[in-house]
Amino acid sequence: MVKKLNLNQLDEVMKIWLDTNIDAHNFIPKEYWINNFNLVKQMLPSADIYVFDENNVIKGFIGIIESGYIAGLFIRKNYQREGIGKKLLEYCESKYPYITLDVFVKNKNALNFYYKNNFKVLRKHINEETNEFEYTMCLSKK
Repeated sequence: MVKKLNLNQLDEVMKIWLDTNIDAHNFIPKEYWINNFNLVKQMLPSADIYVFDENNVIKGFIGIIESGYIAGLFIRKNYQREGIGKKLLEYCESKYPYITLDVFVKNKNALNFYYKNNFKVLRKHINEETNEFEYTMCLSKK
């Protein structure tokens, strides 16, 4: 079930954030994620965070800032490919009229997921912090 983050779940969500970023972005040194951990942990409570919780286990979460920008969508590795990401996206679709995000071009799994869920590329640009190409994508309403 999708619900708003309870702040006492912050440490659990941050572990998912770190593990998933390191796993999904083998083209970026893991120190980048470790070095950004505390900053993200401080910023997370100011975003709209929705968790997918089943039997008191957080299997994934999505973070939305600025009324429709997906700052991140993370699913624990052992629960990926179970439709949890799609459920989190659908939940946000019902709450926000326009959804955008940035995704690394080399993150093929995420890119394929977003294509499959009707996202379109708006532009390609360089991420200044990582020097990696990213696509800015938006959800194309059916």
